[in-house]
Amino acid sequence: MLLSFSVVFWHCNAIVSAIMPAPSEDAKLGAQVAAEIESQPSKYPILPERGNEEVYRYVRGITSKILNSGTVTHKNEFPWSVKIINDNKTLNAFCTPGGYIYVYTGLIKYLDSEDQLAGVMGHEIAHADNRHSMQQLVKSYGVQALLGVGTAIATRGKGGQTAETLSQITNAVIGLRFSREHETDADNSSVKYLCATEYNAAGAAGFFEKIGNSGAPLEFLSTHPNPGNRVQNIKQKAQEANCRGNSRNQSQYQRIKGLLR
Repeated sequence: MLLSFSVVFWHCNAIVSAIMPAPSEDAKLGAQVAAEIESQPSKYPILPERGNEEVYRYVRGITSKILNSGTVTHKNEFPWSVKIINDNKTLNAFCTPGGYIYVYTGLIKYLDSEDQLAGVMGHEIAHADNRHSMQQLVKSYGVQALLGVGTAIATRGKGGQTAETLSQITNAVIGLRFSREHETDADNSSVKYLCATEYNAAGAAGFFEKIGNSGAPLEFLSTHPNPGNRVQNIKQKAQEANCRGNSRNQSQYQRIKGLLR
């Protein structure tokens, strides 16, 4: 029975992979989802860049180091941007297809170090770079529906049906529950990315250890299920890859946290 389920699961994934649109469509859809998110400031209050330049420079600097590591497949195909959502109660981060990254102030303040944040950012970058979110959306909506939203907006603007579909897709992106297979893939990719930087490649392990020790009900875990032995597997991957990055001076991270109100 288990074997039959595995075969069916593999077969479904193979079909989805075969009908995936070109990566350029990820960027187009991501731009539309990002615009939809930022058109709802009451629901997604974006931290203003004015007055928070240092915080943005710091978080984007971490992202740039990962993207410039030479290990991100779609580094030049996706636009890659970072916005911070000003919500101290939400401990989450997500990335749209095409690389539009959103991280909540609550998560930044919850973490203990730059390595942990780099690990989380690497994990989110991996979901876009490995096209996990696009695969999930193709399963749910089909290729034509996703491409149709982009075409309708580009040619006629957002009509009623198109706007409703885009809203549904946006909510789906933010609430996507990734498979354990995708989670393992993202964990491994995060190690690969960080291994090529100055960061501790097992940075994400520190984040997941903190979650496990606190028992806090994090939004992150509701959409990023534990594939099993997560912390151990991340550390093992970093060791096997002979990663040499060390934990950085954390005083700057604590100062950045202090700038967030």
